[in-house]
Amino acid sequence: MSIILCATRGGEASLRTQTRAIAIAKERGASLLYIFVADARFIHNVSEAIVVDAETEIEHMGEFLLLMAKERAEQAGVAAEYVVARGNFAEAMKQTARERRVDLVIFGSPGEESSVTQLKFLETLCQDITGELGIEAVIV
Repeated sequence: MSIILCATRGGEASLRTQTRAIAIAKERGASLLYIFVADARFIHNVSEAIVVDAETEIEHMGEFLLLMAKERAEQAGVAAEYVVARGNFAEAMKQTARERRVDLVIFGSPGEESSVTQLKFLETLCQDITGELGIEAVIV
């Protein structure tokens, strides 16, 4: 069975992405692997202990969001798993896609409220995943 890796972070935009990923998984007869990447590097000027604690809390929040996504997929008849990763988002996505041998990577569109820079980042990441790993990557 093919595997679709779907990045999620919570919020309304993630619900739309999850819904589209579920539909694509059903079309392809694939299972879903949701991923949440906890990256606390934005906390630069505090002690390392606080950063580690913040990262752990972010992971717990991510796991909760992923459990809800998994449940939504399973209610729609799609097998689903999840993984919480730490560190750089792009590298975590590539590593997970490679290790889990996924067939497709799905990212949600940043939406109108987000900057063009974020969309450009995702477009570049899709190109990198396709070019470096030979795995289809799309923004929905």
